Amino acid sequence: MAQMVRDVMTPDPTTVESTVSVVHAARCMRDKDVGAIIVLNGWDICGIVTDRDIAVRAVAEGLDPAETTVGEICSPHLVGLALDATVADAVTLMRENALRRLPVVAGGRPIGIVSLGDLVTKKEREGGKVLAGISTAPPNR
Repeated sequence: MAQMVRDVMTPDPTTVESTVSVVHAARCMRDKDVGAIIVLNGWDICGIVTDRDIAVRAVAEGLDPAETTVGEICSPHLVGLALDATVADAVTLMRENALRRLPVVAGGRPIGIVSLGDLVTKKEREGGKVLAGISTAPPNR
């Protein structure tokens, strides 16, 4: 039987509006001990902001993190998974789109997030190495 995304995803992902400051997002990451937050524009997912985005796209560029919004620095996100997707579906989408995280959506709302780490952990337990192509893919910019 195929392993399902719902079995490996992190439920109830942290979300912020695209208009919040980078400082606010960084504090959310710290307080919730996460490295990625789904960015919303109203009810729609418009991207994902990671701790790396904050470091590379805001701090390293000299942007004021108190004045810069997450919408300005987030990775635009156009790929998501349905709750009934398989782990193989997630692997394929990550590999084809050079992504390391995918939101899991139901009814257009984020209900979970699945990361490369979630999939690697599962595949390592099974002795597989199918994720090598994802982790070596060039980062999206």
